[in-house]
Amino acid sequence: MYNSIISKEVIGQIKAELKKNANEETKASFQRFFKEEVNCYGVKSAVVGKIAKKYWQEVKDLSKEEIFGLCEKLYQSNLCEEGFIVSNWLPHLKDKFEPEDLEIFESWVRKYISNWAACDGFCNHTVGTLLQKYPSLISKITNWAKDKNRWLKRAAAVSLIVPAKNGNFLQEAFTITDILLTDQDDMVQKGYGWLLKEASRLHQKEVFEYVIKNKKIMPRTALRCAIELMPKKLREKAMTKK
Repeated sequence: MYNSIISKEVIGQIKAELKKNANEETKASFQRFFKEEVNCYGVKSAVVGKIAKKYWQEVKDLSKEEIFGLCEKLYQSNLCEEGFIVSNWLPHLKDKFEPEDLEIFESWVRKYISNWAACDGFCNHTVGTLLQKYPSLISKITNWAKDKNRWLKRAAAVSLIVPAKNGNFLQEAFTITDILLTDQDDMVQKGYGWLLKEASRLHQKEVFEYVIKNKKIMPRTALRCAIELMPKKLREKAMTKK
């Protein structure tokens, strides 16, 4: 009953509000952040956040499975703002997350993630939260780094961003970076470079040593990102070609 009636109603209301708040100037501005063409309504992020918060109040008492169903329906539109609502909703379910949810999350990355913003918004907090709750899942995330899908490879790195910022999963971050180290895709390079940068907040020495060890083969895009938070003297040493 829920999926056939209320689900359609909620999705319809969300779409209507997004259309109402869309404008061409925002749409054009949004496109400038991406190399690939993206589909969007043209709604400011703050407004999307308010819409997500409003409709979360309507769906929060549903079962996890029902909310997952709503999220998939939003993803199926391939419109950025609807994907952002998914990224906003899912962290609220962290207490209900189970290890098998990772299979669903992986399938969503494969089917629906098509730009860096969608990848990062989903993985930073949803997948990252799942990993902090079930650390044993890190081996499966490591396998993502070996996949051919560019967004799954980036996801392997950016899913560790929040844990890394808190000082966790350092060796796992290095393992994933080892796999991605010479990848030619700049979206992948920026993903693992960002991971190393966040890990350097609490593990500067270890990350710096890793960069120095690998700087001859690490793409400059990733290297620059990895050392961004380090003191000038260390950045200069890392950037020298010797």
